[in-house]
Amino acid sequence: MPVLNEIRADFEKTRPFEGVRVAVSIHLEAKTAYLAKVLKAGGADVSISGSNPLSTQDDVAAALADEGIKVYSWYNATSDEYKSHLIKVLENKPQIVIDDGGDLVSLLHNECSSLAEEVIGGCEETTTGVLRLEAMEKAGFLRFPMMAVNDALCKYLFDNRYGTGESVWTGIMRTTNLIVAGKTVVVAGYGWCGKGIAMKAKGLGARVIITEIDPIKAIEAHMDGFRVMTMDDAASMGDVFITVTGCKDVIRGRHYEKMKNGVLLANAGHFDVEVNKPELAGLASGSRVVRHNIQEYTMADGRKIYLLAEGRLVNLAAGDGHPAEIMDMSFALQALSAKYMLENGRKLDKKVYKVADEIDQKVAELKLKSMGTGIDRLTPEQEKYLYGWEHGE
Repeated sequence: MPVLNEIRADFEKTRPFEGVRVAVSIHLEAKTAYLAKVLKAGGADVSISGSNPLSTQDDVAAALADEGIKVYSWYNATSDEYKSHLIKVLENKPQIVIDDGGDLVSLLHNECSSLAEEVIGGCEETTTGVLRLEAMEKAGFLRFPMMAVNDALCKYLFDNRYGTGESVWTGIMRTTNLIVAGKTVVVAGYGWCGKGIAMKAKGLGARVIITEIDPIKAIEAHMDGFRVMTMDDAASMGDVFITVTGCKDVIRGRHYEKMKNGVLLANAGHFDVEVNKPELAGLASGSRVVRHNIQEYTMADGRKIYLLAEGRLVNLAAGDGHPAEIMDMSFALQALSAKYMLENGRKLDKKVYKVADEIDQKVAELKLKSMGTGIDRLTPEQEKYLYGWEHGE
């Protein structure tokens, strides 16, 4: 992770987080662990939890604890255990919060509100989390400023698109050991994550169907060469279904009734609500685990439907998440945005902010440097031509 290495070297010299308590809730695997170590190198007192019960890797969590970081997480935690881990992180009375999905911030605004008194601000990693924050701001409920790291160019153009596309299919393929070529893949949602999943599926030889609620995104998917239809129509056609919308009940009872024998259901959205599990279980005559992270549901007519990773984030619950090269940029944004919030948070209104352009540009430049790639620079005359008004031709 060469971009984070550059930032770590600077943090070790400048110690911007000296004595600052930082609470982190992000999928607890190797790349996240390195972000925590970079913050610690900058002087931070870091407490960390996973942001999904199935994405924590116990060996990574144990190694991080050996580094002197407060770790509260283990794999396959129950709902109560998962919540208790988040609360333990917040009991460190954070000044900066780095969240993934909004669970930490939600607790700080509800039952753990007394632990929010010293929070200067924070950063949010995901689309789902940013939507929750924006809803809180609109309702006048947000108690401190938050940076929408997910909406930075160096995040969604690469992490959401290429990272999700790569890691979702890596998770599905290594879990099922099935080929993708020749299958019909239904991708629900054509945001940046959906685009990446669809693009990768096409590259692997699949026929791709997109379902959408946004007419503009639907036209974009059509012009990108994909079939677009409703989930009601796609339900009988797909071999693999992947939800990536951030909404609940994207696939539900009436869809299960139409599905072919042997279909795979996977979710790449933050919460396990996009594939309606209670309705699937209610329609099934029985279920069993046929392989790690694969639950088989037998329908009344004998059809088999397979749910991957309990409907949780398939790329993390059944894989290692995004490649390190991708998370290098995303977590560089987190580290620099946390520093920005520490320095400026007390002067900001209690709103959701976009990542400063200079941070986005710095991460991009560090990434290009690490790749050994150079780009052209404008001459003074070119700048005058582009940004002036005197020249008409």
